Order: sequence, then C-alpha cells, then structure tokens
Amino acid sequence: MQILIRITKIAWQFRARLILAYLSFLAAVGVSLLIPQLFGEAIDMLVVVENGKVVAKAVDTSTLTYIALALLGASLLRGFLDFARTYCTDSLSQKVSYVIRNRFYNKLQHLSFAYHDKEHTGDLMSKATADVEAVRRFVNMGLVRALEVVVRLIALMVILNLMNWELTLISLVFVPFIVIRSSMVMGRLRRMWLQVQERMGEAVTILQENLVGIHVVKAFASEEYEKAKFARKAQELREEYYRSERLQGTNSAWMTLYFTAGLGLILWYGGWEVVRGDMTAGELTKFILYLNQLTFPIRMSSFIINAFSRAISSGGRLFEVLDAESPVLEKPNPTVLGRAQGQVDFNDVSFAYEGRMPALQHVSISAKPSQITAILGAPGSGKSTIVNLLPRFYDVTEGSVTIDGHDIRDLSLESLRRNVGIVQQDVFLFSASIHDNIAYGKKDASREDVIRAATVAQLHDHIDSLPDGYDTWVGERGSTLSGGQRQRLSIARSILTDPPVLILDDSTSSVDVQTERMIHQAMVNVMKNRTTFVIAHRLSTVREADLIIVLKDGGVAEQGSHEELLAARGIYREIYDMQLQPQEELLLDASLPPVTNKPAPGNMNPRLATDSGDDD
Repeated sequence: MQILIRITKIAWQFRARLILAYLSFLAAVGVSLLIPQLFGEAIDMLVVVENGKVVAKAVDTSTLTYIALALLGASLLRGFLDFARTYCTDSLSQKVSYVIRNRFYNKLQHLSFAYHDKEHTGDLMSKATADVEAVRRFVNMGLVRALEVVVRLIALMVILNLMNWELTLISLVFVPFIVIRSSMVMGRLRRMWLQVQERMGEAVTILQENLVGIHVVKAFASEEYEKAKFARKAQELREEYYRSERLQGTNSAWMTLYFTAGLGLILWYGGWEVVRGDMTAGELTKFILYLNQLTFPIRMSSFIINAFSRAISSGGRLFEVLDAESPVLEKPNPTVLGRAQGQVDFNDVSFAYEGRMPALQHVSISAKPSQITAILGAPGSGKSTIVNLLPRFYDVTEGSVTIDGHDIRDLSLESLRRNVGIVQQDVFLFSASIHDNIAYGKKDASREDVIRAATVAQLHDHIDSLPDGYDTWVGERGSTLSGGQRQRLSIARSILTDPPVLILDDSTSSVDVQTERMIHQAMVNVMKNRTTFVIAHRLSTVREADLIIVLKDGGVAEQGSHEELLAARGIYREIYDMQLQPQEELLLDASLPPVTNKPAPGNMNPRLATDSGDDD
C-alpha cells in the first residue's frame, strides 16, 4: 500500500488534471444513470401489463420525440464526458510516467560505480521501460477508474435498493463470492507480476549482453548456444506471462458468470412481479438496465486488480532504485575546488570492493605538481583501483586522498572531476559526430578548441582526411574507428577539459608501436604541466616517469625512478627483464625528443601545444 501511496503523491503534483478527471467521470456517471430512467418512462408510456397480458397505450408522438431527443442528448453528453475523462487520465498517466522515468534516469547518473557493479544493465533497462509502463497503467486504470468503479457501484446499489429491495437482495447473492475471489486473485497476481518483471529483466540482460558482445559470439561460432540461452529465458517469461494472463482471464470469466447468473434470477423473479402487477414493465426495464450497468464495474474489477498488482510489484522495483543510497555521497555544502595546483597524496589508503578481498592495503603515494607517476603491477594488484579512487568513483575504506591538501570527500564532485581528467582503459564513444565526442566534457567548446585537442592527440590529420571531417558520424561504441583512433579520440576528449590532474588508465594498451609513438610525441607537452598518473606497460612511458610505483597484492612493493629501481634489483627489475627490456629494440627508432619548456607558438594554450615536427 505504501508503494501505491507514493505513486499517488506523484500524481497529485498534477492535481488539476486529476481533479478534472474525477469531475468528468462523476458527471458521466450521473448522465449514465439518467438514461435507464428515460427508457423506463418511455416503456411505461407505451405499454401496460393487465392480467398477465401486455396492452398498448395511446401516447402523444411529441412526447416520444422529446424522450428520444433527451436520450440522444444524454448519450452525446456522456460521450463528451467520457472523452474528457479519458483525455485527463491518459495525459495524467503520461506525466507521472515522465516524472518517474526521469527520476529513475537521474538517480542512475548519481549512483557510484559500486552500485552499478552489482546491477545488471538489462534489469535496469527493464525497470526503466516495462516497470514504468506498469505504473502508468495503474494511474490510468487504478487511480481514476477504480474510484469510478466504486462510485458507480455504490450509486447503482442505492438506486436498485430504492426501486425494489427484494430484487436487489437477489442480485447480491453472488457478491460474497466476487469479493473473496477478487481478494485471492489480487495477492496471487502481485506475486506473479513480480516474477514476470524479474524474468523480463533477465531476458533483456541476455539480449543486451549479446548485442554488445556480438563480435565475440560470431568469433567463437556461438550463435546456436546464444539462441538456446535466450530461448530458455524467453520460455520462462512466456510461461510466467501465460500463468498471470490465464488467472486474469479466468477471474474475468467468473465475474461474468456471477453477473449473468444474477441477471437470470432477476429476469425470473422480476417477470413474476410484473405479471402480478407489483411492478410495471418500465420499472423492470429500468432495474435491468441499471443492473446491466453493473457489468462495467464487475468486468473492470479484474483489470483494476491486475493494474494494482502490477503497480505494487513494478513500483517496488522502481522505488528500490530511487531509494538506493550511493556509496559515494557528497557532503552538504561541500568545498568547491578551483583550479588545483596538482599536489596529490594517498595517505595510508585501504580499499575493498563490496564482498571481496581488499584491493588496496595501506598505500601511501605522494605526487607533486607536474610530476608523472607510472603505476606498474600484475593484474589484480590494484592499479586501476588507485586511479578510480582519485576522482571518487569509489570511496576509500581507510585513509584519505587529498588534492592540494583538501580531502576529496570534502569537495563537490563536480569541481573534483573538473580537475581530474581520465582516459579510461575501456574507451566508450557515443553515437554522435567526432566533434561532439571530443567536446563531450566541454559542451561549449569551439571548433578551434576541438581541433587543437585533436592535434595534440595526433588525430587531426586523420579526421581532416575524412569526407565529413569533424562532422563524421561515429558508429555505435565507436565501431567506425580503429582501436588506436578511439584511444586518441578519448585522449583528445580529456585534453579539451584542460585538467591539472590527468589519469591515463592503460591508454596505449591496444595500439601498435607506431601509433603509440605518435601518442607519446603528442602527450609529452601535455603531461609537462600536469600531475599525471599512468598505468604503463610500455618502456617509453616508464622511463619518462618521475616516480614509478610497483604494486603487489594491493600494496606498494617498490617506488622510485627507473634507474633507482633497476639498481635495487627487485620486482621492477624482474618486470623489466621479463616484459620491458624486449621492447627496447622495437622502441629504439621511436625514442622521444627531450621535453623542453619553450612556450607553444602563437596564442595556443601551452597545455594544448603539440610538437609540430611529426604528422599522423
């Protein structure tokens, strides 16, 4: 019930439409109750039953004309009021679904990585679509039509009781069965629809994973396996749908049976009343027509029960997300960080992902402004965790991370992330133009700004050679670009925001030596005036670093310069001998020019300056 109350509170934000919908159906109910009265009066004017025989009566045709026009007018008015009610309820339900869908989407934007790590994308997509639609149907069918059913039912029962209490009692014979069955069905449907929504989320997850990983599927010729996996889940979903729809259909059939049986008893007993002269033919007609109007609330009850059941299960799933607290929370009135100098310190930092072994244990790192820090280590040693903690994608379990002496937990997330640029290991590009992808982090960037950033990333010459240049459309997930081009576009996107702290998370892991050479030639000047963290696998990056951090089992095993760590003959020397030294011969021809402090030519931002001696 709490879930339905929360949905109703959202609908109350649009109270004008809600109130108008209520007024419309109340007026429509009043007009519909007038129609049987007119029919009954007309019949009594035309016929009378005497001694069990029907006798025609003489009547003025003008009177019948007035009654016919009154019936026509009432029908037209009822149609208009029904249209008004339908318009108000449909528009109201769409507004409520708009609010909930946007709240849901906005909530997802502010939940940290820790939340998304344990949620399936397909299930979240199902909640944003199917569950929101179920809530919309409740507003339409349940919030308004349910009250209409109650009002109409009460009004009809009062009228029928005033007309003939004996026939009314007969018509109520099956009401206890209807109430008991409806209560039982509502509970069962609620559980069934919860199962349906969960199966829907699982099916969408399989579909989403298949579409994202279609290249892997085809590479391993796993089409038949994927088809069978999806078919099994689709079969489960079909069976759950079938069970719920069968129950709803059976319930609707029982409701119709109860009403038809009651109508048969009314005809039998009411007919005897007319024959005996206790009722007129018009009164029996009015009673039956009023009773016939009970078919609407009786038949609608099954749909309303279904709408309530689905709203409870779907609303629960939606509010579960809306009520979720992000593990990374911004403090009230946080400090807004201006442009940072770039002093970054990890002070005895420990971190563990939820339900897992510690990823970092008592890590202390101090990176000075404009310093390049390379991070090495085996897979799972905590390299990516370190760079994820700096922009507060996760919060440290123990210790603190500071920028210019400010604990990042005291800073606003927006100002923190404006100061920390990151080129992530998994490059994601949007289905948009190359210009829009580069300018994603700085929406007001001019074309000249975008070109300068692309030039720094050694991508401008390639873009310029395309028929549409910077207006070239990037396919879904950047499928129209090569791996190296995606890496460089991602670098250009981070450069454009001009952050004082830059993170390169394995940013050259998927490019060849020649492409890496172009990237590094461009990034020399870029990294010069920034505090840069690089997860490195290439010798060139390691040798350029002012500080090299070697991680092992979540802790700092060694740190120092390239020469110091080689002389120490520890883990770094082992990595150098096993992995890095063989790269030297490949990189002899790709040695980088020395870094100079000369300013960039013209009025170009020195942070976006590029060595003009090499072209892509």
